[in-house]
Amino acid sequence: MQELDLLIQNPTGLHARPAKIFVNTAKQFKADIRVFHGEKKANAKSLISMLTLGVESGSQIRIVVDGEDEQGALEALHGIVASGLGEGELLEDSAAEPALAQERKPDLGEGVAADLSTGQQLRGVAAAPGIAIGPVFQYKKTVLEIEETFSGSSEEQNRLQGAIETARGQLTMLRKRMLAEAAASEADIFDVHLELLDDPELLDAVLVKIEGRQSAAQAWQSTIETRAKILSSLDDPLLAARSADLHDIGYRVLRLLVSAGDGEVRLPDHPVILVADDLSPSDTASLDKRKVIGFCTASGGPTSHSAIIARALALPAVVSAGERVLALANQTTVILDGDTGIVTLEPDAGALAQAQATQQQKQTRRAEAEKSAFEPAITQDGHRLEVVANIGGLADAQQARESGAEGVGLLRTEFLFLDRAQAPTEQEQFEVYRDIAQALQNRPVIVRTLDIGGDKPLPYVKVAPEQNPFLGERGLRLCLARPELFREQLRAILRAAAYGSLRIMFPMVADVSEWRAARDLVEELRAGLNAPMVELGIMIEIPSAALIADAFAGEVDFFSIGTNDLTQYTLAMDRMHPSLAGKSDGLHPAVLRLIAATVTAAHKAGKWVGVCGELASDPLAVPILIGLGVDELSVSVPAIPVVKAQIRSLKISQSQSLAQRALHCATAQEVRAL
Repeated sequence: MQELDLLIQNPTGLHARPAKIFVNTAKQFKADIRVFHGEKKANAKSLISMLTLGVESGSQIRIVVDGEDEQGALEALHGIVASGLGEGELLEDSAAEPALAQERKPDLGEGVAADLSTGQQLRGVAAAPGIAIGPVFQYKKTVLEIEETFSGSSEEQNRLQGAIETARGQLTMLRKRMLAEAAASEADIFDVHLELLDDPELLDAVLVKIEGRQSAAQAWQSTIETRAKILSSLDDPLLAARSADLHDIGYRVLRLLVSAGDGEVRLPDHPVILVADDLSPSDTASLDKRKVIGFCTASGGPTSHSAIIARALALPAVVSAGERVLALANQTTVILDGDTGIVTLEPDAGALAQAQATQQQKQTRRAEAEKSAFEPAITQDGHRLEVVANIGGLADAQQARESGAEGVGLLRTEFLFLDRAQAPTEQEQFEVYRDIAQALQNRPVIVRTLDIGGDKPLPYVKVAPEQNPFLGERGLRLCLARPELFREQLRAILRAAAYGSLRIMFPMVADVSEWRAARDLVEELRAGLNAPMVELGIMIEIPSAALIADAFAGEVDFFSIGTNDLTQYTLAMDRMHPSLAGKSDGLHPAVLRLIAATVTAAHKAGKWVGVCGELASDPLAVPILIGLGVDELSVSVPAIPVVKAQIRSLKISQSQSLAQRALHCATAQEVRAL
């Protein structure tokens, strides 16, 4: 038996996603693994058990391991805790909407007349942008009646397993729907639900109650309620909020056990604005967009899973509007404004006309953009830019092609390496890269080599504990330190290059020696494989690389500027920090000057420059980036038609003038005010 004390340093402690990474790592080992926090103890292979520890950032835990592979288990758990437990993804979700996260939750019924009269407004919190106009439909779940009849242990266990298996299939389908909407982060929500569904301690507790002559439905419901109460009582609001996830999977299985059909609320045949106390993630992901044109909840928050999913589905939403919204009668006409968080009741003719006009303008612009999505992005005075896609898999590649992308500016290869016990084989990687190359039909695809470390730890890649993983061994420097892992990926890419137009890009390059080491390795492997020549480039996301861009420009084939990390490192602000995310602005003049320096150095050497960070799709940033001379914008798949349409509305001469003025501003706020 071995034990180890560890400090949990990731910003939000062991909430769902970090706990899931911890649990999945523990499950790879045969040893019994227990985690102690204060007077509480948890099974490290049970997500629910781990969540009930209530471990916050800055807390200490003790890991006790007993078994044949205990040393390996201890090292793996030590490594992922030191690497940050994948905290970046969840924080990035909330940081992506900083203004929403800082909204004040209103008092119940705030700003609403007691009689909810015509023209009155409910003030909630904006959760997903857009305007919806239509009749209210109060969404209330079916009240399930629990059978107390006990049919025998074997039969009840079989019923339970059947319901769990069906629920697993339903959750898998919801996850696929999110991926089909190009919403990989939102799909991860259902990974957590699947993990909860397969929790060994949860299942064991239910089976014990069945052996005690409770029906499967009784045993399941009481076990879910007990564990959900424990989670909801925790001091940490992020951990307490996971009780909603547990209730969600609990209801899903329970309705299957009590033969309540599919358990879905039957919607009217006409489009409606859904009103509910709150919506679970699976409720939201299951909504039929042909019938539901927006939703408003009495509770909930703008960074909840439901709000995140609503944004991914482009479904206007207002949350935290207060209990009085539940008093609205069905068929009440409302205007729901997901940009301001205001719901107008029974609007008069003037308000209705104005909302309809605004809605129509947005829809028209979007429709026009989609109609011309396959046309090139050429400014009014004849300057051509390429608009390509950021993708994370084959499904994204197919959607990018169908959305008018002229190629892929960033293929994040991490999706092949995450959430698994061992690295993908060279053959497995080759097949994926080949399929993506073929899906893009000879359009250029820039493959970023493995960018792990920092916020993306891998349990099978041992990383020594780091005080600050974001300034430690990550990106290219990590790959160079693990040449076998790097060689397999490069060989797979080079083999796949015969099936399309692949390019290779290295992340987190700080100096020329790193670039040369990577370049020389590619050439060695290419010669050995007799593979075709491929263009090689680097990401500019560290200030040092931007400042010596002229030294790189003579050797690389292209630059791609990762504005997310470049902004973070330039301003010394963690872009995933809850209170700093709003200030970490890529339009800060210091960041713009680094972009300008990179473009100047590249063009002087006859090389091109792309931007693949969030700034590339910011409507206020697009004209400035064009004016600075950027050649390519790589954006999320849904943004492709809109960005191309915006470029067509601009003039390069005006954009250049605007960019020069932006470079001489003192703050990001001044730049945005331009």
